[in-house]
Amino acid sequence: MYTFSSKLKTLSIILMVLGILGVGYSFLTAPKNTAEVEEILKKEAEEHGGHHQAAGHETHDTHAAATEVHETPVATAEVKPEASMADSVHVDTISISKDTAHAVAATEEHHSDKDHAAVAAHGHDKAEGGHDVAHAEHAKHVEHVFHQLKNKPWAAVFVAALFFMLISLGALAFYAIQQVAQAGWSPVLFRVMQGITAYLPWGSIIVFILLALGAFHVHHLYVWMDADLLDPANPKYDKLIANKSGYLNEYFWLIRAAVFIIGWNLYRYFSRKNCLAQDEASDNAFYKKNFKMSAAFLVFFIVTESIMSWDWIMSVDPHWFSTLFGWYVFASFFVSGITVIAMVTLYLKSRGYLEYVNTSHIHDLAKFMFGISVFWTYLWFSQFMLIWYANIPEEVTYFITRIEQYNLPFFGMVAMNFLFPVLILINTDFKRLTWIVVMAGIVILAGHYIDFYNMIMPATVGDRWFIGAGEIGAVFFFLGLFIFVVFTALTKSPLLAKRNPFIEESKHFHY
Repeated sequence: MYTFSSKLKTLSIILMVLGILGVGYSFLTAPKNTAEVEEILKKEAEEHGGHHQAAGHETHDTHAAATEVHETPVATAEVKPEASMADSVHVDTISISKDTAHAVAATEEHHSDKDHAAVAAHGHDKAEGGHDVAHAEHAKHVEHVFHQLKNKPWAAVFVAALFFMLISLGALAFYAIQQVAQAGWSPVLFRVMQGITAYLPWGSIIVFILLALGAFHVHHLYVWMDADLLDPANPKYDKLIANKSGYLNEYFWLIRAAVFIIGWNLYRYFSRKNCLAQDEASDNAFYKKNFKMSAAFLVFFIVTESIMSWDWIMSVDPHWFSTLFGWYVFASFFVSGITVIAMVTLYLKSRGYLEYVNTSHIHDLAKFMFGISVFWTYLWFSQFMLIWYANIPEEVTYFITRIEQYNLPFFGMVAMNFLFPVLILINTDFKRLTWIVVMAGIVILAGHYIDFYNMIMPATVGDRWFIGAGEIGAVFFFLGLFIFVVFTALTKSPLLAKRNPFIEESKHFHY
């Protein structure tokens, strides 16, 4: 039986505490109103646009000087009639014709003054109108930034919660595949897989709560939940989103989420129960039950996983869709799940457990890490290349946003999820080295976290992203919770499924 190391348990608790502090700080420092956003924008302008402001002041001074020069003739014109009138009063020899000419000139000057006043008034009105438009645009921008910054801590928590939940779901799918394939190499790893899937109930409940908070408008990560977009009389009406309202509506969306989560957890519960019962059985009845249940689960999983990816991830960009998206998300969390299986196995092996696990088992896990990384890259490139090459505006805008505003994480995660694992794991001997597999695993997990970050953040926080206290805190909290739940679950049962029909083959697996 495995004993949960006190050091590891302490580490998990410390991570959770630090995570709570980081997430709490991100919520507390999020702007509470648009006035705070005005201050943020002002500071940003001072820090990054000082030279632009200086140029603006110079332009304003030049304009003011030009205005003064333009106004000087007007003042002179207004003095001229008074001088002419003084002359007419004090010069006794002035003639009638000269007085008449002077009167006409004065009248013309008066009309000129009126015309100038009218033009000035018209210009003032135009300036006032332009100022109102600019003010309205500025207010709209401030409101937009306010919503983005309010979304940021929620989005950070959601990305981390979803990522760790899907790791356990990926491990569950891998476990079911091993059952259905009747694999002879993997039964010595079954209890490790079951330990990782123990996080699924906790993780899925947290994700469902976050989804429910969105449906009840506590946060606004999903723009299609805005009722104004569905009202034809509202200026914000969006025909495309309104047409999807039969499918994308809060209650049907939550019902689907509940069905997915209940289905996944039921399989996880009964498959583990049957596996434990098989240890004490005198025949293979429980193994056969698990075989049939796993086959049914995989059908359910493939359908629900695709719909889940549309509902929970793709719908943050409700105007965009991809027919490859379900497979793409699956490849991302599937390789993450396999990677965690490998890393937990290596940790337990280093602590003196899993005596029957050898380098051939580690080699096979590393092969899956390598192979699924290539599969993920194939899906990423297929989705990106076809959309980019077709250059259809409503499709390509998804990638333009990420390339322009998320350039480093967008292309960085491709290097982390493809180039690094492929280059380092392509060598057969490297797949058997613990430090190589662990290093590759850390990079793969970090890369796929950034992958999910790229899926969620652009639509929820726009260009207001950065890795801050909220993001780091959320990762720390869910990592701590994941470690605590998984390693606690590993203490609940023996680490060897001793009555599995293929356990002897697995014990002596070598090639």
